[in-house]
Amino acid sequence: MVSFRWTSFAAIAPIFLYFGRTTSTTVNATSLANDSAVHNHSSPHFLVYSDQETPGTIGPPAVSAIKGFNVFALSFLLASGPADKVPAGIKLIVSAFGSTESPTTSGTDPNSTAETMAEWVRQYDLDGIDVDYEDFTAVNKGDGKAEAWIINFTTRLRSLLPQGQYILTHAPVAPWFSPGIWGGGGYLKVHESVGHMIDWYNIQYYNQGDTEYTTCSNTLAQSSSQWPQSALFQIAANGVPLRKLVLGKPATNTSADNGYITPATLTGCVETAKNGGWSAGVSTWEYPGAASSWIQTVRGVSWPVEK
Repeated sequence: MVSFRWTSFAAIAPIFLYFGRTTSTTVNATSLANDSAVHNHSSPHFLVYSDQETPGTIGPPAVSAIKGFNVFALSFLLASGPADKVPAGIKLIVSAFGSTESPTTSGTDPNSTAETMAEWVRQYDLDGIDVDYEDFTAVNKGDGKAEAWIINFTTRLRSLLPQGQYILTHAPVAPWFSPGIWGGGGYLKVHESVGHMIDWYNIQYYNQGDTEYTTCSNTLAQSSSQWPQSALFQIAANGVPLRKLVLGKPATNTSADNGYITPATLTGCVETAKNGGWSAGVSTWEYPGAASSWIQTVRGVSWPVEK
């Protein structure tokens, strides 16, 4: 996924926008106070990312446009003025890094970066942060530096954004859960070290090969030999709680290079997974390709959206 550069956001956010916690009331960015109310992070989670400006809209869309989702992940930066209203009843988080940054390869310090990000989450009164780490060069080296960076970053971030008060999610690509491939252990190592600090994983089941994760079977039950044991239930069998495995899919056939499954088919995958004991939820890249009609179809009879 593509998300904004955090360094750019940190430098210019004060003159651009304020995104408040999940409230529909107008707020003043200069008179913020941290809200220490305990958040309800129980599954299922239905999360949508967005890095696209929608004509005529400043800030997140109206609730009616994304009805059926309960988490909205900001992955963009607006230059059109302050956004002072947020959809009521929907958690608002920000997605960090994405494909535009390689923090380990570039030598970015994990602790100071976590401190900067946590400060902005608190100052701009967001509900939390999603860690979209995509430093493939570092992971592919297999020397463990990528995993160590993620672990140190997560540890510091969680110490500043307490569990129960702030959402902290990660968005790894599915193959990083394959055992025996990554010299540093991949995300199984990350989970072993700091999984208890992470609320859930928005797993990217897309952009990993033309035939990868294109059916319910190879997404849920058995992945290919190229990325072994990375299907959802296989990851759970390797020690990651099923309740933390959110199924991430592209919204349209142009939202990603591959891995797309139509909403009408995806709803069957969701039903199959739920019948198998899964209840984590679905994430998607991105709004407005995935709007209310998309998520209502995908939730289907498993978690129907109230009319």
